[in-house]
Amino acid sequence: MVGAARGRIDSDLKQPLSPIQHALCRPLYTLPFFFSLLSGLCSLRFLPGPCALFCSGGAHLFLGDLSIPMSWQTLCHLGLHYTEYYLQERASTRFCITLSSLMLLTQRVTSLSLDICEGKVKAASRGIRERSSLSDHLCKALPYFSYLLFFPALLGGPLCSFQKFQARVQRSSNLCPRHSVWALSWRGLQILGLECLKVVLGKVVSAGAGLTDCGQLQCIRVMWSTAGLFKLTYYSCWILDDALLHAAGFGPGFGQSPGEEGYIPDADIWTLETTHRISLFTRKWNQSTARWLRRLVFQHGRAWPLLQTFAFSAWWHGLHPGQVFGFLCWALMVEADYLIHTFARSFIRSWPMQLLYRTLTWAHTQLIIAYIMLAVEARSLSSLWLLCNSYNSVFPLVYCILLFLLGKRKHTFN
Repeated sequence: MVGAARGRIDSDLKQPLSPIQHALCRPLYTLPFFFSLLSGLCSLRFLPGPCALFCSGGAHLFLGDLSIPMSWQTLCHLGLHYTEYYLQERASTRFCITLSSLMLLTQRVTSLSLDICEGKVKAASRGIRERSSLSDHLCKALPYFSYLLFFPALLGGPLCSFQKFQARVQRSSNLCPRHSVWALSWRGLQILGLECLKVVLGKVVSAGAGLTDCGQLQCIRVMWSTAGLFKLTYYSCWILDDALLHAAGFGPGFGQSPGEEGYIPDADIWTLETTHRISLFTRKWNQSTARWLRRLVFQHGRAWPLLQTFAFSAWWHGLHPGQVFGFLCWALMVEADYLIHTFARSFIRSWPMQLLYRTLTWAHTQLIIAYIMLAVEARSLSSLWLLCNSYNSVFPLVYCILLFLLGKRKHTFN
């Protein structure tokens, strides 16, 4: 990231509602605007739930479950763009948490809707035609609302399906206090270690030059070290979210049935830092969100499903210029990664050549990921232009050229 971005490593989400706050201060518009905002937030909170609960089934996702939360989420992001790019103001922590919770709520609503439409979860409307009181319907819908508004999950953490949530709530008495204390202590030590590394790396980055005044190969070191700060921040947040869910009784191994899929943490640090494949890094980076995007978009996309998935991810994250460029570049890199490694497997046979190939592709993969990460985290066009105009653009450009050359021969080594 450029010099201006290095001082705000920890501000991953931005405030979406500063223009709304400004409008609320005007006397003529206070009451109408307040009721409009209140009705919007209420609809965002409670309308997607009934839409998912009373979905009649089918092969496709009920569009209301996606359109309602995404519409309000987009309005919040547009307000954020107005605040950042027009008013040149910084968002507050309160609305950062609000926007983050809305994004996570969108995940849970669409996940529950997909489960209902695919027949994995029985909708609460099965007995709607029977003569039953309103309290009976509310009792049937209560588990679904509990899943949607589960407080620790709205603060962060891996996305949990409704089946896992219900199974673990029903077996909540099996929680072992000793195991929980040990697991939380281990996560605390991990966070402490990551934060110490972040302090050391932050001093190195602050003492060196930025992208504005770096020279040639020095820009590569600046990009790698700055992206390392972002990675450490993400890892710490994911482990902290994981610890919060574990303290609430939703950690790995708790309440798990024999045939149930295991717990999927968002941070698989070893794989992320050692893989030489961009496609594997993509699947392991924020794993629960990656699986949610694959299920929601990729598996239903007919033309260019990979590009559709990354485009929706950019929309879900806020459509900042850096995010649009970064996710588009990421999609091209994943497509190139499949072709390059498929082509290499058919030619590289000897062990020394395989070792050399893995080493070079590991370094290239980490540099491309660092480039994408700095682009996604850029919050100004000038910062994005500095990144694109540096020597760092050579690394994704190499993959783009290989994608063009190998794309013509795809049918020979599919």
